[in-house]
Amino acid sequence: MAAPLSDQAMDQLFRTARTVNAYLDQPVATQTLHAVWDLLKWGPTSVNCQPIRIVWCVSQEAKDKLAACAIAGNATKIKAAPVTAIIGMDLEFYERLPELFPAMETKSWFEGNTAFAETSAFRNSSLQGGYFIMAARALGLDVGPMSGFDNAAVDQAFFAGTSVKSNFIATIGYGDLASAYPRAPRPTFDQSNRIA
Repeated sequence: MAAPLSDQAMDQLFRTARTVNAYLDQPVATQTLHAVWDLLKWGPTSVNCQPIRIVWCVSQEAKDKLAACAIAGNATKIKAAPVTAIIGMDLEFYERLPELFPAMETKSWFEGNTAFAETSAFRNSSLQGGYFIMAARALGLDVGPMSGFDNAAVDQAFFAGTSVKSNFIATIGYGDLASAYPRAPRPTFDQSNRIA
């Protein structure tokens, strides 16, 4: 059985981690992006379906193209961040299930069942998006996840002709903590939980 993480690790991942709105002028190495992937891929998904697809917008050209699909405030953040990741989902993730889940035949569960496949892709890519945030934080990065963009425009700009659709986007880098809003309250256990 694994031991609990240290308080320092818990703080870095959860308690003192912040959503930042600006970053230090410090690039994020390509090998660090690979390291984020190499952590997040181990998080559980239904029958190991792994629907997440990520476009790492590193070049100014890519960031400008993405910013054109976002609301004004988010466009500014996207352009200024060292990297902005588009967290996408492959609606035909099931094509890889024979490889990714060899324990049993599961492709037929989704093939021809568009609604179930789309729901599963959204749910599991959202889970993987959470793993993405935690992996980035574990590696010392800060993250600014966001909505506030035109999904259809992003899909056209980055995923045209594929079965991939955008879920959400997130800036990443080494955050300027002064750009974070004051810490917002969180609900208590009793406000949001019930033990049945």
